[in-house]
Amino acid sequence: MTYSGAVEVGGPADVHELADLMISKVAVGPMNNNAYLLRCRATDEQLLIDAAAEPHTLLALIGDSGIVSVVTTHQHADHWGALAEVVAATGARTHAGRYDAEGIPVPTDVLVEDGDTIRVGRVELTARHLVGHTPGSIALVYDDPHGHAHVFTGDCLFPGGVGNTHDDPKAFANLLDDVETKIFGALSDETWVYPGHGNDTTLGAERPHLAEWRERGW
Repeated sequence: MTYSGAVEVGGPADVHELADLMISKVAVGPMNNNAYLLRCRATDEQLLIDAAAEPHTLLALIGDSGIVSVVTTHQHADHWGALAEVVAATGARTHAGRYDAEGIPVPTDVLVEDGDTIRVGRVELTARHLVGHTPGSIALVYDDPHGHAHVFTGDCLFPGGVGNTHDDPKAFANLLDDVETKIFGALSDETWVYPGHGNDTTLGAERPHLAEWRERGW
């Protein structure tokens, strides 16, 4: 089956099969959060991005192989609602952006800075610190050596715009500046975007609208 990234709460995961990495996307919880399970195909090590809700759903997705890490993209409660239960069941190490960790009520084992590398098996992810939606939001970039990049953006980039900055012009400018510089400026149009809610997109689909977003202010 071709991966689409269209998932529904209560429905099955959608799996994006790459040469070195398997990405399973599932929707959970009342706010339709996306959680992503990454599995290194060489080692079978697994990493979860955003233990958002429904620990039973996430643990069933993880399966008997367990996970080595959970990365929380930012401090908003809908992105860590199942974190305590998942960590208790798996013993996974927790990662979060340095400036958001205090807002997450599960202790953070690894404070993530811009440019840090997070590994799952032989696969490397690069963290990018994006300011505006929250002080310490992070995106994770997988630069696939066999193809284009893949970026997990949390709530900082969606189809149609950047994340909510609550009508704060300074926060909006900061977020769009960071997204333009660290994501659009560094990655190709083919880059696949996996957001914290809803459907996926590509940078190529969104790039023509950057000036429009800046003009409208959200």
